[in-house]
Amino acid sequence: METEAPFLRWAQRVETALGNALPSASIPPQRLHAAMRHAVLGGGKRIRPLLVYATGAVFGTDERWLDAPAAAVELIHAYSLVHDDLPAMDDDALRRGRPTVHVAFDEATAILAGDALQSLAFEVLAEAPVASELRVSWLRALGLAAGAGGMCGGQALDIDATGQVQTLADLERMHRLKTGALIRASVRMGAMGGSIDEGTLKLLDTFADALGLAFQVRDDILDVESNSKQLGKTVGKDAAQAKSTYPALLGMDGAKAKLVELDRVMHDALSPFRERATALWALGKLAIHRTH
Repeated sequence: METEAPFLRWAQRVETALGNALPSASIPPQRLHAAMRHAVLGGGKRIRPLLVYATGAVFGTDERWLDAPAAAVELIHAYSLVHDDLPAMDDDALRRGRPTVHVAFDEATAILAGDALQSLAFEVLAEAPVASELRVSWLRALGLAAGAGGMCGGQALDIDATGQVQTLADLERMHRLKTGALIRASVRMGAMGGSIDEGTLKLLDTFADALGLAFQVRDDILDVESNSKQLGKTVGKDAAQAKSTYPALLGMDGAKAKLVELDRVMHDALSPFRERATALWALGKLAIHRTH
């Protein structure tokens, strides 16, 4: 596949950036540092950092500029997973095929590890070797996506909705915040290094919003059709916790039809960029067709 080479290169770049950013587990406080590294370096699809690089490629942005936002968005994602898995939240024991941080270490260490990863993300951006105006734009984009108006707000809505039947509109609103906000920020931060106007930004936002929903619809489908070994996390949790999902509201056929609809939206949004968006489009397809 034509896009495999850049994906591999980008994945290697962000792994290097993450490894360099994370504190060594050999220096105090060793347990906290080990937990942070466990949370971040334990695998994962790295979709969000890849989106940073792939969007930057649309505008010919130097990949060296993108290492910081790519690492930062993955640190925020990792922190969110650590906290989502806690007993007070989703109470999950498996993540990326390994014990979750609070299981591998302890609950207090997991809370602190998540806190430290969130802080580290903004430290990485603040120290990026780019113009101060770009650093501030990245910091603002990530801050908005991670806070009450984004990911945290979506998680709060998710908690409030547990045990209740949501409307489709409410479900989509929740996931646009919980999952979609960070995906949108990944695309925006990748684009910020280039020359973009409002029309271009609107197209990218349309693509990112559709991708965020597609990612969640596919996640809901996999929670029903997959198994824990394939998925790397506990399956069937949504049904066990009486959460509304796309298959529950639309039926499995309806959820899969929703993916087809979102696929069309993503394609139409990226069409004006033609071959420059080949890698970005491939990531969108991955969200729809992934098996784990």
